[in-house]
Amino acid sequence: MLFDTLLDSLDRAQTEAVLAHELGHFRLGHIRNGMMVAVAAALAGLGLLAWLSNQPWFFTGLEVEGPSAVAAVILFVLVGPVFAFPLKPVASAWSRRREFAADRFAQRYSDAAGLSRALRKLYRDNAIALTADPVYARVYHSHPLPAERIARRDRGR
Repeated sequence: MLFDTLLDSLDRAQTEAVLAHELGHFRLGHIRNGMMVAVAAALAGLGLLAWLSNQPWFFTGLEVEGPSAVAAVILFVLVGPVFAFPLKPVASAWSRRREFAADRFAQRYSDAAGLSRALRKLYRDNAIALTADPVYARVYHSHPLPAERIARRDRGR
């Protein structure tokens, strides 16, 4: 997204490169695919919730007396993230892969050096650390580490 502050803080080449990156997400189908995955995950979650709400063990196993729709939703919201955790590294890796693809798209259709300069400026202006613990980043970060992203771009990959 381009906001007034972004337009005010970047030069023309940098702005074009950032816009090319965002257009890359659209052109490469990232937005459509992401929405389809989100809808499928929501439907799967609702289906699982419907099934669990009819399973007495779901309530007794979590020490709730008697099934109810309200209790099912509350338990599902509390327990769901624990069981979804193993998917987090997969989702993060998928997201980082899409970021690299959008970066490559931007390099093809705009000034690659402008994109690197824009990222450095955005990271500096937003006080984002250029490095992080690699294991933590692989599990939780939806975007590549800034240093890795800039290094790849500067190598033309």
